[in-house]
Amino acid sequence: MYDFTAFAHAATWVSLLTLTFMEIVLGIDNIIFISIVVNRLPESEQARGRTIGLLLALLFRVGLLLCISFIVGLRAPIFNLPFPWLTEPFGVTGRDIILMGGGLFLIYKSTTEIHTKLQGDEDEGGMNGAKRATLLSIILQIIAIDIVFSFDSILTAVGLVDNVLVMIAAVIAAMGIMLAFSGTVANFVNKNPTIKMLALSFLIMIGFMLVMEAAHKEVEKGYLYFAMAFSLTVEVLNLRLRKKNKPVQLRDSQYD
Repeated sequence: MYDFTAFAHAATWVSLLTLTFMEIVLGIDNIIFISIVVNRLPESEQARGRTIGLLLALLFRVGLLLCISFIVGLRAPIFNLPFPWLTEPFGVTGRDIILMGGGLFLIYKSTTEIHTKLQGDEDEGGMNGAKRATLLSIILQIIAIDIVFSFDSILTAVGLVDNVLVMIAAVIAAMGIMLAFSGTVANFVNKNPTIKMLALSFLIMIGFMLVMEAAHKEVEKGYLYFAMAFSLTVEVLNLRLRKKNKPVQLRDSQYD
């Protein structure tokens, strides 16, 4: 399993680059979630919160990779649910429970964030809204969603590569890149309200996808990520267009 000689072959490095790219793509939703929840912290603690969140994600993924046999075993049914409309009992696995819990949590958290933003509580409360959230509470939320995202990421890695060392190297490389750009992503999301709303909508879609997978309804992730990329591209073009247009200048009326 731990074959270091595999790195002497060009095919291993191709697999490493491919898996690193996949880990970055799958980690984008994690960065978005961390950026949004960390925004409730005081500004002086936000960078620290993002760093801790991503380092925890790295630890979870490496730890899960070292327990790869346990992860694969979570696909085995724990108990069966007899639904009358199904010809066979529905087998509930450990994977289903994790994905269902994570998906529902992601939908709930994203929906409450959208509600808060629409109500204007963030703007009216100023920093008071952020101070109500402690670093510990934010870290606990990040841990909960990190487990789900890490689990999904590891299952994808297992399907692409069979060498654990290659998987660990790809995860470390991807996390290093995401850690380097997490501040830029967070600032971009937080400075543009429409982008933040779009990011929250993406998280709801991802949460729904996790729930569907827990119900054994496979959703092609390529379609989801294409829709996200297309929507983001359109919104970025809108942002550039709004910057180019000069704001309307109101003239004071003069009366005789």
